[in-house]
Amino acid sequence: MHGVFDIVGPVMIGPSSSHTAGAVRLGLMARKILGEEAVRAEINLHGSFARTYRGHGTDKALIAGILGFAPEDERIREALQIARDHGLEFSFQTVNLEEAHPNTAVIYLVGRSGRTARVRGASVGGGNIMISNIDGYQVELTGQYPALITIHHDCPGVITRVTQILAHAAVNIAFMRVSRQNRGETAMMIMELDEEPAATVIEECQQADNVEYAFAIPAI
Repeated sequence: MHGVFDIVGPVMIGPSSSHTAGAVRLGLMARKILGEEAVRAEINLHGSFARTYRGHGTDKALIAGILGFAPEDERIREALQIARDHGLEFSFQTVNLEEAHPNTAVIYLVGRSGRTARVRGASVGGGNIMISNIDGYQVELTGQYPALITIHHDCPGVITRVTQILAHAAVNIAFMRVSRQNRGETAMMIMELDEEPAATVIEECQQADNVEYAFAIPAI
């Protein structure tokens, strides 16, 4: 079921909802996952993104998102120069990824504190996106809902404890996915929520046993 705005497309700058508006949202989601201002961005582009990124302004759109701009921000046209002026180093490479959506980007960011994030996502049409991998963990994240993400030890009880914290705060989980690289090691849990969790909720999740890191991403 699609609404009229899904059909018409988003308010945006640029010629293509997939190659510009969606690309802005991919960059913005990567910025939110990093959790701070980026000082370096390495971006690999696949498929249609790789073939047309200069002509359709996908390079400007991705960098604009990484700078924190919204899809309708008029500064998108000057995003590359704005990034240089702000000291953001960036590079683009074209790659061939197996079984990937044609509008896929892999974004590696380094933050001002040295924190890093590697995010793989696709612009799937109408300005919509799907994040499929964060730091090696398989995920499904659309950005349409606020999300709570935990990095935790893969052991019994962690999921129960975090969901109890959300239930006690009356925060409803819309979608949830748990991913791990190896059994008994580190896992990632992503919960898309009906409302943005309060800072106290995030802090309580952070302090839960066997949780290494908890952070929230607002809807974009």
